[in-house]
Amino acid sequence: MSRSNGTGPDGWAARWGLPLLFGLVFLGAWEWLVAVTETPAYVLPGPLAIGTALVQGFGPLMASLWVTLRITLIAFVLALMLGSGFAVLFSESRLAERALYPYAVALQVTPIVAIAPLILIWVGLDNAEAAVTILAVIAAFFPVLANMTAGLKAADRNLIDLFRLYGASRWQIVTGVRLPSALPYLLSAMKVSAGLALIGTVVAEFVAGSGTSTGLAWRIIEAGNRLEIARMFAALVLLSGLGIALFWALSALEHLLLRHWHDSRDGSSESGQAG
Repeated sequence: MSRSNGTGPDGWAARWGLPLLFGLVFLGAWEWLVAVTETPAYVLPGPLAIGTALVQGFGPLMASLWVTLRITLIAFVLALMLGSGFAVLFSESRLAERALYPYAVALQVTPIVAIAPLILIWVGLDNAEAAVTILAVIAAFFPVLANMTAGLKAADRNLIDLFRLYGASRWQIVTGVRLPSALPYLLSAMKVSAGLALIGTVVAEFVAGSGTSTGLAWRIIEAGNRLEIARMFAALVLLSGLGIALFWALSALEHLLLRHWHDSRDGSSESGQAG
């Protein structure tokens, strides 16, 4: 019962207050260290200088943030669709899994920076955004495929046999048994995949980007070439904030969809322990 007042180790004060306090102490120590050592701004700017650069370049940086977010979301949705589709195929066909899964692994372990020039040549130098999207899809694809395949195969065999006993088709078994069983796996994979889509977008833009790119990665390159290090840090802050926002949004979706029926949500277990 002590958890409900928000002051326990799992209460809101510990969950939000401690990270906020640590962040404030860290930023204060950073600003103090930069001032005491008189570190040049082109080497390491302080938090105040970074905040000033963020305010001064707010318009262009937010426009670049939108470009990065748009490409990330497109890549994430495509990776989600492709990964889920191939996972269903692999769960229903052992032959297809054995034939194609090794190539999915090979695609996953191939560095994006190694294939970025090739993708850029294939799509055309004037289509850098399309190349970045493709590379981000490649980065985000495998976690969905691997986790979704595992979730589909983890379905209750007894329940599958019961469906077959009542004459259910293979598609009815997939939609009625396998997909609900795979939902927790998929939601967990989505949090990883979204982060990888963002990382893939940034890395791909570093490698395949050009003057036609307007994402945050290009802003970082541009600021670095001009030794505007505070602006580089401002762009990094926005990238980190975007990644955190994507993670928390998908975590909220996971909680919303699973809280009433899946054991991975700890609400029921906590209520039982409280007694």
